[in-house]
Amino acid sequence: SSEDIRCKCICPPYRNISGHIYNQNVSQKDCNCLHVVEPMPVPGHDVEAYCLLCECKYEERSTTTIKVIIVIYLSVVGALLLYMAFLMLVDPLIRKPDAYTEQLHNEEENEDARAAVAATASLGGPRANTVLERVEGAQQRWKLQVQEQRKTVFDRHKML
Repeated sequence: SSEDIRCKCICPPYRNISGHIYNQNVSQKDCNCLHVVEPMPVPGHDVEAYCLLCECKYEERSTTTIKVIIVIYLSVVGALLLYMAFLMLVDPLIRKPDAYTEQLHNEEENEDARAAVAATASLGGPRANTVLERVEGAQQRWKLQVQEQRKTVFDRHKML
């Protein structure tokens, strides 16, 4: 179409005339100062000197391709926005109370109860001298530390 081609002439300031940009829909062979610069800002005898300063370029573009690309881009952005809205609506329905967090709370309560029973039993009984009892004690301490770390990370959202 006529919007897809143009001749663009950039003319710098000349004497008391400011610089100007001229656009015309002309063919490539007519892309020069004499056919594009209208109205001519200089009198007849200065036209040649003025036109020598002007830089004219023939430009061709496909507005149809540009329109298609814009439609595709807007379609993708629209689809992503619809997908985001869909996820925001469906997410509360899909997401149930986190079973893992509830399990951690239950395990933590059980571990606390076991630790209290073990502490009272070890205080009242003979000291754990066997290797197996010391390993079990270390294992219990390690489990308590892991539970505390899980509680810190998942409940308080902090790293140790």
